[in-house]
Amino acid sequence: MVFALALVPLSANALAPTSTQGDTLKELIDVIEERHYASRRYDDALSAQHFVSYLDALDPQRMFFDAADITEFSSWKLELDNAGRRGNLDPAFTMFNRYHEKLKSRLENTLATLPKTLEGFDYELDEYLVIDHSVMPWAPNAEELDERWRKRLKNQALSLRLADKPAEEIPDTLDRRYQNQLNRLDQYNAQDVFQIYANTLAEQYDPHTNYFSPRRAENFDINMSLSFEGIGAMLQIDDEYAKVSRLIPAGPADKQGELRPSDLIIGVGQGESGPIEDVVGWRLDEVVDLIRGPRDTVVRLEIIPGKGKTDQRRVVPIRRNEVKLEEQAAQKEIIEFTDEADQKHRIGVIDIPAFYIDFDAYRRGDKNYRSTTRDVQRLIAELIAEDVEGLVIDLRDNGGGSLQEANQLTGLFIEYGPTVQIRSAESRVWRDGKRRRSNYYEGPLAVMINRLSASASEIFAGAIQDYGRGIVVGEQSFGKGTVQSLVPLQEGQLKITESKFYRISGDSTQHRGVIPDITYPSLFDPEEIGESALDNALAWDQIAPARFNRYHDYGAIMPMLTTLHEKRAANDPDYLYLQDRVAIAQEARTITALPLQEAGRLAMRDDQESKALVIENKRRVAKGLEPLESLSDAEQDEQVSDSESEAAASSPEMPDETIGDSGDEDAEDVLLMETGRILVDAITLRPNTSVAGRAQ
Repeated sequence: MVFALALVPLSANALAPTSTQGDTLKELIDVIEERHYASRRYDDALSAQHFVSYLDALDPQRMFFDAADITEFSSWKLELDNAGRRGNLDPAFTMFNRYHEKLKSRLENTLATLPKTLEGFDYELDEYLVIDHSVMPWAPNAEELDERWRKRLKNQALSLRLADKPAEEIPDTLDRRYQNQLNRLDQYNAQDVFQIYANTLAEQYDPHTNYFSPRRAENFDINMSLSFEGIGAMLQIDDEYAKVSRLIPAGPADKQGELRPSDLIIGVGQGESGPIEDVVGWRLDEVVDLIRGPRDTVVRLEIIPGKGKTDQRRVVPIRRNEVKLEEQAAQKEIIEFTDEADQKHRIGVIDIPAFYIDFDAYRRGDKNYRSTTRDVQRLIAELIAEDVEGLVIDLRDNGGGSLQEANQLTGLFIEYGPTVQIRSAESRVWRDGKRRRSNYYEGPLAVMINRLSASASEIFAGAIQDYGRGIVVGEQSFGKGTVQSLVPLQEGQLKITESKFYRISGDSTQHRGVIPDITYPSLFDPEEIGESALDNALAWDQIAPARFNRYHDYGAIMPMLTTLHEKRAANDPDYLYLQDRVAIAQEARTITALPLQEAGRLAMRDDQESKALVIENKRRVAKGLEPLESLSDAEQDEQVSDSESEAAASSPEMPDETIGDSGDEDAEDVLLMETGRILVDAITLRPNTSVAGRAQ
């Protein structure tokens, strides 16, 4: 049955779809229904989800559409699927054009009245701006939309005011911001509209199924090849901000060390001293273009940490460069410490930033091609020669990479058996990783993971845990347990989820990730970072387990390992400091509205800084150091410590690969050191049911 859609007359400047885009939409629906792992039809229920998602993509802060608009559009709620099968994009473009007109009108009116509006703001008035838009209904009328915009504008002005922006510069700053947004609004084209609409449809199936317009497809190819010269950060749009979603291991931003996932980018400056251009409200591809640039040049990012629940701003300078394979290569070090019995211990650590392989050299038959497994095998031999008692494999922040390398790396620690199970959309299951090795590392092993350990990292950590080959410590991993492939369309590309990873135990790594045997406190917000934080993520499930033998029964000693760990943690100032930081971060996440009263906002900021100072001084006193009077003193102290650490690291008396009790403990990784101690505990206790270190 064909339904007639009630169409709204378009303005003379309205955008309209092309015939190619209509054909592409029909093709996308056919491909996604036929090949997606979920095997789900684009029906009325999915149409309703698509409708809501598209409106949220256009107006996430609910600043432009009112209840009358939503009521008018709702006639399409259960009809987008029918329209899509006919290649009818009129609903998509009608809704977009309404949004475009309302936003343009709002920006023009704001610019025309900005100085007067700013003069009228009363910063002593007790009122709030809601920042949790998930609980905000559509505005009942135009008057409520005006009020929401007024509060948004007041918040931006107050943020600049509290960031010590001179009062006379605030109107000019906001004028440039809104004029830039207005200029960019006029640059939207039909491809941009189709990108938003088609992608919101694709993402109803799962968050890793995406439509890429020709321009977005080009950027995706560049990011996947890591051949571009930039800062090595993945960005996504969050309301009107470009948000850092992930840092590429060993990339310029990762090595610089100040940029973090969830940071919001509000400005971009070129060179050491060029003016910083406000990018709030820009399109993502334009922000990316501004950040990307020639190699060995500096870009400066003005950021707000986290989700914008603070007025703190800082500028992060990053020197652009290529992400080089050798810089992502595995590295080794040795940690040394003394236990309670005054016994000294040496533990080898291998840090693996990514699962990499030089495919070009491999295909050429180069016997010296680089890969994770080959590098780690060499490092293991070197560490054994240096007489370490056990190994720690550090997979923190490792977002994955080559599945082949995850399988091969697991083979360095087991004699024989599968590594991972993969199930297709047709429910076919195959197992990967079976091999027999004459040489493999049989010694004590621990694996470190955190919330950013994903995909191939989860396959390796899960296999080590399932085989009982080692202890897994850290945080619940990301939970990315799906496999995607690229499908070319008439216009653009579709990245589609076609398979799913399962551990040899039969548990999926999807959504749940890998749960460590011993858990560490995490500064990452699981509601913002991880598969479970993504809309429409595929669920965790199970399949039949593979046949495999366990090497050790760590469950028998895990209660004692946990008790010993908790006892140490309760008396370790650095570990307690980390727990305190997590508690403060969790408290900040509960903020759903920001005060627009200056005194209230200052009190909120002072409270956050006071709590941070309290936990810093708590740590310092516990370590026999003088307490600080302000956080600025802590920053100066940290700069001095960094300088001293750099000098010590270059001193011939301290080898680079060793960090021990003789060094500055503030420069040590408290979690890495604790992992070494847990591994020594495991060596001491020894599992009761060992299979002599070999699978039978």
